[in-house]
Amino acid sequence: MTHFEEQLVETAVKPYAPAGKFAVQFAKGKLKGDPVFKEILQHGFIKSQAHIVDIGCGQGLFSAWMLAADALASDPNWPADWSPAPREISVQGIELMSSDVKRAQVALADHRKRHQFIVGDMCTTSFDKAQAVVILDVLHYVPYAAQEDVLKRVHDCLDPNGVLILRIGDAAGGLGFKISNWVDSIVFFARGHSQSRLYCRKLSEW
Repeated sequence: MTHFEEQLVETAVKPYAPAGKFAVQFAKGKLKGDPVFKEILQHGFIKSQAHIVDIGCGQGLFSAWMLAADALASDPNWPADWSPAPREISVQGIELMSSDVKRAQVALADHRKRHQFIVGDMCTTSFDKAQAVVILDVLHYVPYAAQEDVLKRVHDCLDPNGVLILRIGDAAGGLGFKISNWVDSIVFFARGHSQSRLYCRKLSEW
């Protein structure tokens, strides 16, 4: 990571201190190790003043990352090959795990007017009207028909020029996918879900 990227991670992680050591370490590890956060900023997928629905928001890392980018938007070290930082965005964060929602609410309490986190099931919770929807690594947790319904509702909630940022595993991805899927199933079950089946598709099917 560059020095600026380290600074961005530190800025995003800092609010998690009141939420406890686990929240801090998880945020730091995820933001450093997962390239999707950098790529969202680099390619300018989120525009200033956009309202975003973050489905499966966890402890609010997407919001924390966007807030960090906003805070450093005028930094002279902002990378020249990145798009301008999105400013003044708002987020509806939806998450099934109440413990994750609590950590998000504690960490980002100062931003609760624009960044709101609720306990909810993506299959039943109403989505705000939005300019962007983010679904990272969660759609495969629900059966295929439910996936179709979620995507239809996402389409309906988006502005005509809105964007869906979706990441999902490729079932044709070979050994790497199988290992990732196995770990995901164990974690899903360990976090208290009654079943650990995952509903995956090949990239061509997506």
